[in-house]
Amino acid sequence: MAAMNVPETQAAARALLAFWRAAGVDMDEAEAIYAAAPARRAQAAQQAAPAPVAPRPAPRARPKAESSVESARALAAAAQSVAELRAAVEGFDGCALKATARNTVFSDGPDDAEVLLIGEAPGKDEDEQGKPFVGRSGKLLDRMLATIGLDRKFNIMISNTIYWRPPGNRDPTPGESLTCLPFVERLIELKQPKLLILAGKAAANTVLRRDEPVSRLRGRRLNYAREGLALPVNTMVMLHPAYLLRQPQQKRQAWTDLLAIAAWLDELGVARAVKS
Repeated sequence: MAAMNVPETQAAARALLAFWRAAGVDMDEAEAIYAAAPARRAQAAQQAAPAPVAPRPAPRARPKAESSVESARALAAAAQSVAELRAAVEGFDGCALKATARNTVFSDGPDDAEVLLIGEAPGKDEDEQGKPFVGRSGKLLDRMLATIGLDRKFNIMISNTIYWRPPGNRDPTPGESLTCLPFVERLIELKQPKLLILAGKAAANTVLRRDEPVSRLRGRRLNYAREGLALPVNTMVMLHPAYLLRQPQQKRQAWTDLLAIAAWLDELGVARAVKS
């Protein structure tokens, strides 16, 4: 059997890494080793080569840690519509999670929906389909929203605070959340929703810039206020459907949250389609 050449070997290695990543295994360390191999070979070749006649150029300065956040902030500010913001996120390479994700998971639902729901980060199903909340927790969320006349096909947009799946479904790091935050804030600013719903503690604390348990935030009428907003945005926190799958005994509290959301939507005049 003939030995594989270098391109075939590299393709086989990439396929194996992709297989384990899709299976939910955290491949950060393995992919870092694989990515570093060409650099090591190039370094060895450079050391073996004769010294160049011309002086070496000065090494480039390393980018500052905050450069990714600054880049995200500039791209977000330049977007003048939800469609432009979506394109900016899809073209953004400042978050390391994008390198291991299959798809960018920005939003689902009409861009002009009056209600905006934001969760945390994509999981395996979301990464494969490129849409937020499509796995088990997403199906539960759809059933919950349907009881109060909300449907992602008609009157609610669903998004995340993180747009790429963390390897192995680990929690996003503070740095990853901070990098994506300018896009999240610009989405809220562009949409100016009549009601902003934050699903779970991570989304609530990231967007509201708080550090409180979800039990203290859920069901309350809150305001989201930032520079660039003409008026504060009505905001309510609800339990995350993934939490309810682990703790089904808490569904009574979730129903209370939904009733509170429905009552506020009625006051705000948001059109809904509640089944009789």
